[in-house]
Amino acid sequence: MKIKTKLVISFCIMIFMPMLLAGMTVFGFYNFQVHTLEQTYGIRNADAYSLMYSVKLLTRYTASDFEEIRGIAHNDPDQLLQVDFLREMNDDLQQKYSYMVVRKGKKIYFNGETGNQEILDSLPEYGTTDAASHTGIYIDSDHEILVKQADFVLTSGKKGSAFIVTSCNGTVSELRRLVMGGIVSVVLILLLTAFMMVIWIYRSMITPIRKLQAAAENIKEGNLDFSVDVTGEDEIGELGVTFEEMRQRLKDNTEEKLRNEKENRALISNIAHDLKTPITAVKGYAEGIIDGVANTPEKVDKYIRTIYNKANEMDTLINELTLYSKIDTNRIPYNFAKINVSEYFKDCVEEIGLDLEAKGIGLSYYNYAMPDTLIIADPEQLRRVINNIIGNSVKYMNKTEKFINIRIKDVGDFIQVEIEDNGRGIAQKDLPYIFDRFYRTDASRNSATGGSGIGLSIVKKIMEDHGGKIWATSKEDSGTTMYFVIRKYQEVKANE
Repeated sequence: MKIKTKLVISFCIMIFMPMLLAGMTVFGFYNFQVHTLEQTYGIRNADAYSLMYSVKLLTRYTASDFEEIRGIAHNDPDQLLQVDFLREMNDDLQQKYSYMVVRKGKKIYFNGETGNQEILDSLPEYGTTDAASHTGIYIDSDHEILVKQADFVLTSGKKGSAFIVTSCNGTVSELRRLVMGGIVSVVLILLLTAFMMVIWIYRSMITPIRKLQAAAENIKEGNLDFSVDVTGEDEIGELGVTFEEMRQRLKDNTEEKLRNEKENRALISNIAHDLKTPITAVKGYAEGIIDGVANTPEKVDKYIRTIYNKANEMDTLINELTLYSKIDTNRIPYNFAKINVSEYFKDCVEEIGLDLEAKGIGLSYYNYAMPDTLIIADPEQLRRVINNIIGNSVKYMNKTEKFINIRIKDVGDFIQVEIEDNGRGIAQKDLPYIFDRFYRTDASRNSATGGSGIGLSIVKKIMEDHGGKIWATSKEDSGTTMYFVIRKYQEVKANE
């Protein structure tokens, strides 16, 4: 949910929810009060108008009692002079904030409330009001009362009046409680609504923001080993996802940087180690010539050739280091051209064969491709691939009879080159990693045989840049076979 939508919903909740809850509360209070009036005072069919209009409410408080008194005044007026009856009636009226007064002639015969002489003096004269249950006289004095009057004539012919006096202060207090209850309810509803809104906004907005703040603090301190647990369909959720992607990318970049630094240190260590051996040999043979140890032309020629070979080894190592730096920046220079497969590999085999023959290694070459088969490749870089693979094979030869087989096959749209040796082989656990930079299957053996540890990674990079791939199969103590494929060149004929 978008933040804009949340704000609209929040506005609607803040406006309409209190109105709805307040309406429900008022309706509940109204029904409760009506029920209370019916149960306590016997008021039937009370409505909102009667609850708000205090005089009408007061007249209905004692309507049933007044009807009873009026009936007695009409049918048996002498009963209104019976003190026990009057006290019983007065006790009932006390629950309704009212009391009974009976006047016989000009004198007060019964007074249900003491200390109300001022009220007694203000009571209306005989025949002043209509004898109806819904009418009465409001006397606005210090006491604020409503008086209902029922006149009667005794059998002796003497006139009298029965009064029901109702205190407004008592009944209005109930209305005040009703109003105060309504106000308190509305305040509680507003507080409840505000609390709900705070919880909702806090959970949906503030909590994710604090998580992002904590994540930013972690990143500032250099700690990237955590996850940003902020999700959702709103803008903050999208920000959390972006933040997590940024953290992961920073972590990956940091790990890659550390890995590159480690590889660079390994490369420097390997190159330094591998350069030390030929340099030591060059110095030793040069000193032998200077000191006259090589005292015959044959020895001098041997020493010079050894110095030359060691210089070539150093040159190869430096070239590998230069090429490695170009691989890291994707700046390997390529000069692609159409190459005839048969002619190119025949020349390579002739060149390689002379060197292998001098080392006592047999070489077999098989070409199963058509004589006119062409590929698109960089001749120099492709030769580097072949030389690196064969150089590795020679380096790890451990048999008395040594051989290398080179096979060229046509496999559909590709030319597949297979270079097989009978060296010591590669363990299955190491085979998936031999094209990784600086990976060594046996550190002690690699120390003895030399090498920068980046030869096969360079081969893999060159083949990938040619649109091909390289892989290997091997069996320990039996030998290794390297495979690589290059797409054939095919001319696209224009439609005639």
